[in-house]
Amino acid sequence: MIRQCSSCGKNNRIPVEHLADNGRCGACKSPMPPIAEPIDADPSIFESIAYNARVPVLIDFWAAWCGPCRIAAPEVQRTASQMAGRAIVLKVDTEKWPDLARRFNVMSIPNFVVMENGRLLHQQPGLVDHQQMMSWLKR
Repeated sequence: MIRQCSSCGKNNRIPVEHLADNGRCGACKSPMPPIAEPIDADPSIFESIAYNARVPVLIDFWAAWCGPCRIAAPEVQRTASQMAGRAIVLKVDTEKWPDLARRFNVMSIPNFVVMENGRLLHQQPGLVDHQQMMSWLKR
């Protein structure tokens, strides 16, 4: 995955298994903290992170037209920020990637999935707050 250094602006290739780790920019050597925002996932990104991350992964299945999904978005962002280094958060747009949603039998959105080591640990449809999301990730 490519992340941009906040100090020098250079792109850095970060292996999926190190997205939750502290690192350094390859160009300027500035610290690069763990990913702290949700990642918009296409099928390729989804596969590599959901099955190779060394930390739990929260997946938010959503769509732009969905009112509850828009309400959940700041809660998902807050979870990503507060769980940086301990979890990774993915967002899957069900309109763009319906096959991913079908794979997890997503019938209503928002729908949240927690995976670890490529295994499904928890799935729940409906609106929840960041405290609930964080409790799933801490189990």
